[in-house]
Amino acid sequence: MSELREIISTGNDLAAIAAVDAGCMFFGGYPITPSSEVMHTISDLLPAVGGVAIQMEDEIGGVAAAIGAAMSGVRSLTATSGPGMSLKAENLGLANMAEVPLVVVNVMRGGPSTGLPTRVAQGDINQAKNPSHGDYKSITLAAGNLAECYTEVVRAFNLADRFMTPVIVLLDETIGHMHGKAMIPTAEAVKAGIKPRKTFDGPPEEYKPYGVAQDEPAVLNPMFTGYRYHYTGLHHDADGFPTEEIETCRKLIDRLFRKVDEHRDEIELNEEYMLDDADILIIGYGSASLAIKEAINVLREEGIKAGMFRPITIWPSPEKRLEELGKKFDKILSVELNQGQYLEEIQRCMGRKDIEKLTKTNGRPFSPADIIEKVKEVF
Repeated sequence: MSELREIISTGNDLAAIAAVDAGCMFFGGYPITPSSEVMHTISDLLPAVGGVAIQMEDEIGGVAAAIGAAMSGVRSLTATSGPGMSLKAENLGLANMAEVPLVVVNVMRGGPSTGLPTRVAQGDINQAKNPSHGDYKSITLAAGNLAECYTEVVRAFNLADRFMTPVIVLLDETIGHMHGKAMIPTAEAVKAGIKPRKTFDGPPEEYKPYGVAQDEPAVLNPMFTGYRYHYTGLHHDADGFPTEEIETCRKLIDRLFRKVDEHRDEIELNEEYMLDDADILIIGYGSASLAIKEAINVLREEGIKAGMFRPITIWPSPEKRLEELGKKFDKILSVELNQGQYLEEIQRCMGRKDIEKLTKTNGRPFSPADIIEKVKEVF
């Protein structure tokens, strides 16, 4: 029996279907263009499997409810767009500090502020790295096609439970509203791959939820199951109680970094397209990568050997691979639907400032012709 199935859908609907197949039992959110279909669809799907979907009074209430549900032990989702991410920021900081697993789907649109609500952009890249103030490591994934609107949401739930942290999945208006055929895993295959979050089953008096190794996440038993701990956004000790003890505070923040940084091999995922014999490297992500691929096919028909590197895990960035590619290629073009937010990270990883860029911030997607013209212009 094949572990793939064919489906005709939109990216937003696929994200909702993926959440339910991955075991999500709660959605808390608020409608916002262009992500509203995620809430609409999951509101139909969750009651059928015994789950709950709630439209809260605003974006803040939506993420707060989702965090509360996650504390009870269920997989929990919220979905939004850029302005909603801004409103959710404080609660996302709380979830990072308290180490609450949560998935956030952000269907990007033009900004800042209200921006272009019905148009496409990739302006939330830097925000996704640090959606709230303070020191912590964000995990952010970026879907680049319809199938990944499904598979990356599934992966996000597994990563959230593994690392006990919010995981952001970036779609954008183009890919969220795109309607087409996708080959996605069967629900049975997805369920077979679910690994429950770690729990403590010893004597309650020995339970130390934050008393873990420096490269590991907290072990938070579901609330109401006989194990007690303190839940706070303050710096805290092994029991979760607030503290200002110098070494305890230092080790806490150090661990929030190390639990991600020292396990990048479990998080990083990239796509490389026609890179083996390429002379020109094009870097892009999200829906822009679809135009890049088509442009590469046309360029190669004309004898111009271009290839693409696409980070699927945006944060933490694929530092080592970007460094390697920076040494291998002289001609590099970064393509983004913003003013060059990820370009700054590419420059940092490669240690170079001579990377060409193609950007667009008028709410319109790239066409393959845009990319072909730029390649011919600069190389």
